[in-house]
Amino acid sequence: MLKTVMVGLGWWGRHIVGALEGSKRISIVGVTSHSPEKHRDFADEKGIALLPSYRVALEDAAVEAVILCTPHSQHEDQVLLALAAGKQVFCEKPLALSKASAEKMIAAAASAGVILGIGHERRFEPTMEEIARLAASGEMGTHMHVEANFSHDILTKLATDSWRTAAEEAPAAGMTGMGVHLTDLFIAMFGPIEAVCASTAARVLDLPSGDLVTVQFRFVSGATGFLSAISATPYYGRFTLFGDQMWAEARDEGHPQQGGKTNLITCGKDGVQHNHTFAAKDPVRANLEEWAAAVAGEGDYRFTDDQKIGNVAVLEAIARSVESGGWEDV
Repeated sequence: MLKTVMVGLGWWGRHIVGALEGSKRISIVGVTSHSPEKHRDFADEKGIALLPSYRVALEDAAVEAVILCTPHSQHEDQVLLALAAGKQVFCEKPLALSKASAEKMIAAAASAGVILGIGHERRFEPTMEEIARLAASGEMGTHMHVEANFSHDILTKLATDSWRTAAEEAPAAGMTGMGVHLTDLFIAMFGPIEAVCASTAARVLDLPSGDLVTVQFRFVSGATGFLSAISATPYYGRFTLFGDQMWAEARDEGHPQQGGKTNLITCGKDGVQHNHTFAAKDPVRANLEEWAAAVAGEGDYRFTDDQKIGNVAVLEAIARSVESGGWEDV
């Protein structure tokens, strides 16, 4: 059982605490945030110790790990402090806002012998796992194109001064909140991305970087891709992979955090579409528990260091492309 402190108690940090209730891999032994007293009622409700600061958590020898659910720009300093204190680290996405920052964290974790967990839980959804299997098996033939949309209206419920919508934390509309999950899946299934061309728009929300982002991709392999993410529409999730022998599409019935069913449609050269519905699964818990098992030396963690760095490099290139209006190399 990995004794862990949850750092950051916004809506997602609290969701993670709930997702780990009853886990046989991770025990949340403490919670803290920038303003811990604001979360006294939550800590008392959960029966978890409320710690006065992040440094206090790091100084506690009984604490083995931290989960960081904090502003993206703080990740580097917080990860490096945790590693220096000898703690295991799981960091929410995006890991960083620049490739250089991600490389620094990855190198420090490797030097410390730590498996750096990352909050890209969409890899653990049953439909995504099956599409990834098909992509790796060769059944789809030559990889041609991938496209996806991950949209919702959760941000409309945030306070206007929320860090999640600040220009310095969200440089390309919904990329940091939604799009980086899709690019993580793109990289995992299609390999490294070579270049991107992105644009944003401000339609209905008064957000510094807009409420809509679209991105085109060129992969090193020669395949292409496209994603869109909208911050002000009822939940919508679609992910489609095209090969010359088969295509496969995932459709969600609800946001993954709500535990809804997911549907998979596949179609081969015979033109017959096959439908399969997967039961609800908690991908957040699955990600964290696979990380904890890897920390314990009881299995592999499915994210490679190159993928972690590569996804941040893609995010950084997208932010550059929004500013330049053209294609940017990753």
